Amino acid sequence: MPDDLPPDLERLHTLRVWHAMWLERIDRRIAYVQKRQAEEERGRRSRPKPPDWVVELSRATSGPLQVHDGACRMKGKRHRAVSRDEARRLLTADAVPACPVCQPDTQLRIIGGLTARRNRPGPASNDRSITPAIVPIRRLVMTA
Repeated sequence: MPDDLPPDLERLHTLRVWHAMWLERIDRRIAYVQKRQAEEERGRRSRPKPPDWVVELSRATSGPLQVHDGACRMKGKRHRAVSRDEARRLLTADAVPACPVCQPDTQLRIIGGLTARRNRPGPASNDRSITPAIVPIRRLVMTA
């Protein structure tokens, strides 16, 4: 019988014990990985939903710094969840700036938040040195 297994009974028993040890080790690892995956899935299902809107708080005064979308990654470590109405009030009445990345004022359809950004100090609107001149465009007509 052409075979690559040893011919004597003692070595065959040794191989069987060795393989049984490996199968037990593999079965333990399979059980561990299945348990870990089940725990991760349970954690994903029970994780609370992120808030819709958050306000970033100042470290010095604990006052509001910026309003963010709840999923914005630019919000600082110090923030608290706010309702939609409170986010709108902060952006309009309290003049808290909106995050330039997630733009909650645009998402909340607040037009007043945009004018606050336009009224920043900068060049005067009547300064002609920075406004580009309007140059008429002439059509080139090719004649043959």
